[in-house]
Amino acid sequence: MKIVIAPDSFKESLTALEAAESIEIGFKSVFPDAEILKVPMADGGEGTVQSLVDATNGKILKQIVTGPLGEPVEGFFGILGDGKTAVIEMAAASGLELVPAEKRNPLTTTTRGTGELISAAIDYGAVHIIIGIGGSATNDGGSGMAKALGVKLLNFAGGEIGDGGGALADLARIDASGLDPRLEAVKIEVACDVDNPLTGPTGASAIFGPQKGASPEQVELLDSYLERYASIIERDLGRKVKDLPGAGAAGGLGAGLLAFLPAELKKGVDIIIAATGLAEKVKDADVVITGEGKIDGQTIFGKTPIGVAKTAKLYGIPVIAIAGHVANDSAAVHDFGIDVLFSIVPGAIPLRDALENASINVERLSKNIAALLKFQIGNK
Repeated sequence: MKIVIAPDSFKESLTALEAAESIEIGFKSVFPDAEILKVPMADGGEGTVQSLVDATNGKILKQIVTGPLGEPVEGFFGILGDGKTAVIEMAAASGLELVPAEKRNPLTTTTRGTGELISAAIDYGAVHIIIGIGGSATNDGGSGMAKALGVKLLNFAGGEIGDGGGALADLARIDASGLDPRLEAVKIEVACDVDNPLTGPTGASAIFGPQKGASPEQVELLDSYLERYASIIERDLGRKVKDLPGAGAAGGLGAGLLAFLPAELKKGVDIIIAATGLAEKVKDADVVITGEGKIDGQTIFGKTPIGVAKTAKLYGIPVIAIAGHVANDSAAVHDFGIDVLFSIVPGAIPLRDALENASINVERLSKNIAALLKFQIGNK
């Protein structure tokens, strides 16, 4: 019997690898001789670096970079098992969690540290970079990232503008002649699961600005600055980014990556599936087990369990999903490849207990699922 275990992390309780190991313990107690492949997964958000490093026997490298407030922070990036692919979470350098609530102001926060992580990955020798752009504290259109990689954003006096979304008010001209030439030989894939344009009522500032500390007045300013920024990008670089789907992701970092780098925006889970070689691993499996902390009606929109299920269904493999919380609207996942769905929670318990005992609960449920499978096999 071959079992492929490919979960995402269970937020605040288990990494994807820890979840996979707990599932394996449960199944091994019933099927001790089974071939089990553990493939830690992610969808481009928090935990992507850890999952891909775990799935490919890679490593995590720490790097001091410029944080969103302009102060040094300890960021990190992963190098996958091939030694040539780097994976970056922009939140590790420019994330909202790095900014105390009382200091959140997208007029001043910067993506410079994300650019520094990209540079560090190239210094290491990466020729393929995967960037997850969720959880940003910024609204600078990726201008800080661009400056860290050698682009000059100039004001009317010919000097360089400052950092932050507010500094774009001073932008007069873009000089990309100093962009790190090594980028030309690097494949850059961006995990982006939103399709917001850069500006307008569904753009970066209007939709995501308030959660980063922007007032209604600041939202209007930021949107106007990004509008002008996009016009200058088009004029000076010949690239139209304003209305591209995903350009508004991460405070416009999506637009910046498309404007300045040889980047391609893709669904996060699709990038991870390719990077882990999941399709090759599941094609001859008897069953695939996936899961994450919560499965609900939104899971069908690009979340890990659905990506795993769709991959398994290419080969007609049954899929079982487990979750910490199974919502009332979770039945939608059955139309997207998940055959059976279970909650790991044993009953009505405090959230703290559920998080603390997640590993035990996953093991217990997995053992019961395996026992049911064995019963079915024995009664065919």
